Amino acid sequence: MPDYQSQEFLFQRIKELLPPHASLVDTVAGILHVSSDSAYRRIRGETPVVLDEARALCSHFKLSLDNILDVKSGSTLFQNIRVNPNNYKYEVFLKDLIKQLQYVGSFIHKEVIYRSKDMPLFHNFYYSPLIAFRYFFWMKNVIQHPDFIDRDFELNCISPEIEKLSRDLLIEYNKVPSTEIWNTECINAVITQVEFYRDSGYFVSAADIRTIYDALEETFNHLRTVVEYGCKFMPEENPESKKTNFKFFYNRAMLGDNTIMIVTDRIKTAFLNYDGLNYIQTRDESFCNPLYEDLQNQMKRATLISQTSEKQRNIFFGIMLNKITDRKKQL
Repeated sequence: MPDYQSQEFLFQRIKELLPPHASLVDTVAGILHVSSDSAYRRIRGETPVVLDEARALCSHFKLSLDNILDVKSGSTLFQNIRVNPNNYKYEVFLKDLIKQLQYVGSFIHKEVIYRSKDMPLFHNFYYSPLIAFRYFFWMKNVIQHPDFIDRDFELNCISPEIEKLSRDLLIEYNKVPSTEIWNTECINAVITQVEFYRDSGYFVSAADIRTIYDALEETFNHLRTVVEYGCKFMPEENPESKKTNFKFFYNRAMLGDNTIMIVTDRIKTAFLNYDGLNYIQTRDESFCNPLYEDLQNQMKRATLISQTSEKQRNIFFGIMLNKITDRKKQL
C-alpha cells in the first residue's frame, strides 16, 4: 500500500472510531500536540505523518500499525483488559460496560454477536437474588477480594447502587440488536458455582440456595419469552411494545466459548474472555473478518429458535429448566 494510501486509511479508521460528537481535527491535534491547521494538513495528506506520529495515533486508538501499513506479519495486536484485585471496584466495572454499550448504541448500524460457553453476563441481572450471587461469587472466588475471604453469602450483600447499575447494564444491552449462540451446557457453570458454595458451607441459610435457584428458574422462563418474541425486554415490560432485535441460536453440534463481536458500521471488534472478568480485544481486520465469517457459518449449522422453531425452542428450554428442577429436588 503506498504511503499516501496508508495515511488516508489511518485517518479513516480514526474517524470511524470517534464518537459522533468528537472533532477529528481537534482530536488529532491534541494527540500529536500540533495546531489545528497542522492536524488538518495531515488529515488531508498535504503533510506526511512521520513514524512517531503514526505510532502515537495507533497507540491512542488501539490500532495495529502493521494493519495500517498492510504488513502481513501473521501476528495480531490485542489490548489486554485485566481486573486488578488490589483496587477493584465492581461499580466501576459495571459503569464502564454501560458506557461501552451506550457508545455502541450511538451508531446507526450496530450488532452484538455473543457465542457463549457460559450464561452470558447480561442475563444474570433480571432478578435480585441472582444479581447478589453473581456479585458475591466474582468478588470472593474470581477476584479473591480481601474483604470477601472470610465472608459467607447473604442475599443482602449488594448495595442499592450495584443492583441499579446491574439492571441499567441489562437495559442498555436490551437496546442493542444482538445475536446469541447457546448450547445446553451454558447453564452448567452457575449451577456448579451454587453447588460449590453449598458443599463449602458458604451459605448462611439453606433457604438462600432455593431462592437463588428460583431466581435462575425465573430467568430462564423470562428468556424463553424473550426468545419467543425475538426482542429483549425487562420482566415488567410488554414485549409487544418492543421492536424485534434479538436472534437466538441453539447450537447442538459443538461447545462454544465466550467470544463477543461488536459490529458498528464498518468496524468489527472482537472480545475474547479469559479467567473470569478479564478479556482481550482487537479490531485487527485480519483477525476479526475471519472470526466474523466463522460465527456466520456456525449460525448456519445451528438452529434459529427465536420467533420460529417452537418445538426446538421448547426442547432447549426444557433441558435447561429440568437441570434447575433436579437441583432443587436435592435440597
